[in-house]
Parts: sequence; C-alpha cells; structure tokens
Amino acid sequence: MNGPVAALSKDGKRLHLQHGPIDLIVEAEGEANAVEGAYERAWVRFRTVLEDLVAELPTLRRPLGGTPHEFNGSVAQRMRDAVSGFHGGFVTPMAAVAGAVADEICEAIGAFEDAAEISRAFVNNGGDIALLLAPGTSYDVGLVPVPNRPAIIGKTTILAEDQVRGIATSGRHGRSHSLGVADAVTVLARQAATADVAATLIANAVDLPGHPAVERVTAMHLDPDTDLGKQLVTTAVGALTDDDVVTALTAGSLKANAMVETGSIIAAVLCLNDEIVSVGSPAGSARRLTADNESGWSGQI
Repeated sequence: MNGPVAALSKDGKRLHLQHGPIDLIVEAEGEANAVEGAYERAWVRFRTVLEDLVAELPTLRRPLGGTPHEFNGSVAQRMRDAVSGFHGGFVTPMAAVAGAVADEICEAIGAFEDAAEISRAFVNNGGDIALLLAPGTSYDVGLVPVPNRPAIIGKTTILAEDQVRGIATSGRHGRSHSLGVADAVTVLARQAATADVAATLIANAVDLPGHPAVERVTAMHLDPDTDLGKQLVTTAVGALTDDDVVTALTAGSLKANAMVETGSIIAAVLCLNDEIVSVGSPAGSARRLTADNESGWSGQI
C-alpha cells in the first residue's frame, strides 16, 4: 500500500488527502497564515489515521454487544462511541468510519489558537462531512437523491448557531453495502460519525422484506472481509408500486423520527424512486429544505 499523500488544489484553496481507501477534501477559510496552519495540522494528523485503524480492524468489524470494545486509537474510539448511541438493527463500528475520520481531521483543524482566525472549514470524506463554523457563518447542504444521477434537487442552510456539525449519506447506491432499498438517506447530526451511523441504520430500515423485486445476497459473498458477514445486502431493486415506495419510506421514517425524538440526530431526508420523506429540521420549523418541484421531488426538512 502506498503511503499518505497531500496535495493543494491549483488555486491553493483546498487540500486533498489520500491514503488507501481514505480520500478527503479539506477546505478552510480565514486568514492566510491560519489556513496554512490548519492544513498543516490536518496533514500531520492524517498521516497515521489509516495505520491506526488497520491495527484495530478485526475488533472494529464486530458488533459491540453488551460491553463496548476498548480501542487505543482516537478514530476507533469515535466510531465505537457513535455506534453505542444507537440501539436496534445490526451495526458495527465500521458504520461510523467515514464520519469519524472527517470529525478527527476537522477537530485537528480547530485545535490551536490560530483556529480562531478560521471562519469556517469542512472535511469531506466521500460525502460524509464534518463542519467548523465560526459565529455568523453558514454552510449550504445540497440534496442528491441518487448518487449515480448527481443532480441537486434541494438544499438547506446550516447556520453557525445550529447544532449541526456532521452530515452523512447512505443507501444502496453508496460505497458500502445496504440492507435496505433506499436510494439515499441524508442525515444531519452533531457529529459526522453520528450522522454516518444514523444514515446507515435509517437506509437499512427503508426496506421491503421478502419483496420479489428486491434481489439480495449475503454480504460475505460480495466481500469476504466485510463486517456484515452473512447479512443479506441489496444488490438490485426492480419495479416497485407506489404502495411499495410508501411502505418502505414509512418504515424508514419511523426509525428516523425515533432518532430525532431522542436527540440522536437533528434531521434526515429519505429518498426512494423519486419520492422523498423528511424528518426534523436543522433549526426548528423556521428554515426548511428548498426543493426543486420541477424535478419531480417534493418534501421538506
């Protein structure tokens, strides 16, 4: 495996960090010296992230069970803590890996005195995003319902005074296997690791158990090293009726609503077959998702 790599974009505004399967886009805004320092901290912390995770990978691939696992690495600890906040449904700490890495690097950016000169920053790990927002700043989040049809059909604005600092998306078109049929589930939460786990669990809950149009195989058939083992993962979804879509989205929204009610997440948007259901809001009812009705999508968060 090649070692970690860092590169600035041509305009010098963004930092690209890559090591094995981890691929981050980092952007910080503020005083030039502060941004330079932020990128240096991100790079220093990033260099050992993958090797730290690999050292504890066998345990990270196991469900927590009754007693949470002990981990040495701070990213692994983030993953464990994020997963332990949820109950019900098969899940291992690996469900939080992308968000936890984003959180770790974002924390490194804001860890020193010159971070006060950073107005805002984000760390994007394949669509799972950790945010740093100074007072008076904001961040726009676009909703992409199907990753292989990258069209933004709506957005919401996260303000610095909101509690949202993590965004994650999961579904059957994503990088990881899904147990459900959702095209995409996007979650807003206080940390990216939490959002990552919640998006996975909600996407798994958007499901039609036993439906003849849904094709599934055991996860280990597709990837012998997967943490999902003998769990059945979705490989294809055929024609669904309107009632099927409502049934699946209702199941997922029940899961999402429960998470909002307990404070685990702040908001979620569930997408299936050109329909969306939304739960919660980043700042109460005053600010909601703006959707492009001409796209055939509707709904709010």
